[in-house]
Amino acid sequence: MDSPTGVNADVSTLKHSGDKDMSSVPLLDHDSSNAYATSDLQDALENATEPAIVIDKAAATTKAREAGWAPTSAYDYDTYNASTKGDKDGLGEVGPAWASTAAKYEWNEEYGDVGPAVPALEAQLFNHEFVMRAGSAIKALEFTVTVESPNAICPVREFDDAALHPIMRENIRLCGYEHPTAIQAYCLPAILQGVDVIACAQTGSGKTAAYLIPIISKLLGKVKKLAAWRPNAATFNPNDPNQQRARGEPLVLVVCPSRELAMQIFHEARRLCYRSMLRPCVAYGGAPSKQQRLELQKGCDVLIATPGRLCDFMDQPGILSLKRVKYTVIDEADEMLQADWEEGLKKMMAGGDANEDADHVFMMFSATFPKEARELARQYMSNEHIRIRVGRAGSAHENVTQKVIFVQPEMKRKCLYDLLFSMPPARTIVFVNNKKTADEVDDHLFNLGLPSTSIHADRTQAEREDAIRAFRTGAAPILVATGVSARGLDVKNVMHVINYDLPSSMHGGIEEYVHRIGRTARIGNAGLATSFYTERNEDIADNLVKLLMETGQEIPDFLQDRIPEDGKAIFNDDTDSEEEGKADSTESVAGDDGKAAEIDAPATGGVDLWGAPAAAAASKYDTTW
Repeated sequence: MDSPTGVNADVSTLKHSGDKDMSSVPLLDHDSSNAYATSDLQDALENATEPAIVIDKAAATTKAREAGWAPTSAYDYDTYNASTKGDKDGLGEVGPAWASTAAKYEWNEEYGDVGPAVPALEAQLFNHEFVMRAGSAIKALEFTVTVESPNAICPVREFDDAALHPIMRENIRLCGYEHPTAIQAYCLPAILQGVDVIACAQTGSGKTAAYLIPIISKLLGKVKKLAAWRPNAATFNPNDPNQQRARGEPLVLVVCPSRELAMQIFHEARRLCYRSMLRPCVAYGGAPSKQQRLELQKGCDVLIATPGRLCDFMDQPGILSLKRVKYTVIDEADEMLQADWEEGLKKMMAGGDANEDADHVFMMFSATFPKEARELARQYMSNEHIRIRVGRAGSAHENVTQKVIFVQPEMKRKCLYDLLFSMPPARTIVFVNNKKTADEVDDHLFNLGLPSTSIHADRTQAEREDAIRAFRTGAAPILVATGVSARGLDVKNVMHVINYDLPSSMHGGIEEYVHRIGRTARIGNAGLATSFYTERNEDIADNLVKLLMETGQEIPDFLQDRIPEDGKAIFNDDTDSEEEGKADSTESVAGDDGKAAEIDAPATGGVDLWGAPAAAAASKYDTTW
């Protein structure tokens, strides 16, 4: 046991934890010549009168149920242990269901150009109650879209105007996407031109669909010509040793930094590839690699992967080859362009082996793009690449109501508990800065009868996927998470994000904050983000205040002195430099709704901060979804 910080605290801890009460154990007699004499300590223990810390679990549980919170549910370790002991490859009937084996549309050689509908799969992909739907709040948003391109990009206001493949148009309708978001309106025509693209837009603005829709649509008409051989899915038998197996040779490679984000992109790819020959697969660490190899051997046209597992498969040329890749997408590119990812990224961008075609297109997408990441991006993108930015790089949007509360560190747990009961029960993500705190906060809430679960890097992959399922379905609507979930969680009806710990400037800072609060208020829905501020958070205070100012949020009294003297929120990033270098001439045109939209005249000459030609057009695009 660690040395106690105080005698009474130690007694309380022992009684609370169920350990043996040591206060009655005889100690050594007092000896003034002995520097380690313990009689004073013994007297203190015997005379300690402070009551033990006792949690009335029954009363706390009753309070939680009366408030409307769901009952608690523990992790099913029996199923997990059955999997690890009797099904370590993850291929049997027992054990957890892995996201990598989720049902997808399987092509049959007897199909023509378009496969028939599969009602059961269609219902699973598009119509279940946990599918994210667009909210009406997106109609109130106006975005300034900056496009830097050698050629003009004409945004599409409607999906019908984008010249998409009929199957893609039908899948978009099934997804419930009525109108393109701002980032989609510009990315669709840009990607269809076949040039490299860098795109930056707010969290929850539809970036995944912005690249998957045009890529998949462009491949649909020629997939039979471009795709590698694969076995017939209708007759494939994984248990037959004589079964012919394919090598994974994807046409599309999407690389992202986290497992949760990979699973989310894979889910979107399953929907957009429905009724087509294109077969999506996902590869990520923690789950059985044999199972993922089997999926590749059935055929793979769209591969979503995390760097570690991808590099492992690239070292096995009989399993995976990137020689057919036409499109490489780096999602959450600012995270992937960090120095510790650089070696693996170079290997992935090079393709591992020689790409057969010269028309390989690279794309990078993210909500934040610090200057350091932009320097590395220039190494991989062509000089003719297109850069699209919705609003300021790294900004949040007004649909997230941000509240900042000053809290003493020792009072955080009580404040969290009170906050959860101050509003109706709803899906809530509680962000902390380390794995130990995640476990402690989760245990604390669970013991108080609240339906919580947690996710962090020390959890097994089975535990992480179980936590996401429980959170998504509402079985455990309170998710305690570290930064591992700051990117990639796209869950319906996340109404509240709580920063139990604000991220320090050494660990993501304001960029991490933006990604965290972006887990709520997605695609036009509204949400709340509450942050516990302590004296240790002064390193991000200035940027936090400017972000609050930028989105019209309330500045708390204890941060009023951080407001810039001129009252302007100026960020030290490329946006401000670009604003200074823009041409003075502007013109005003009317949008579809009759509102005037500002369009800056294209800049001429020079090279922008990304190394692209400086021909640029910035427009104010009033979009509705």
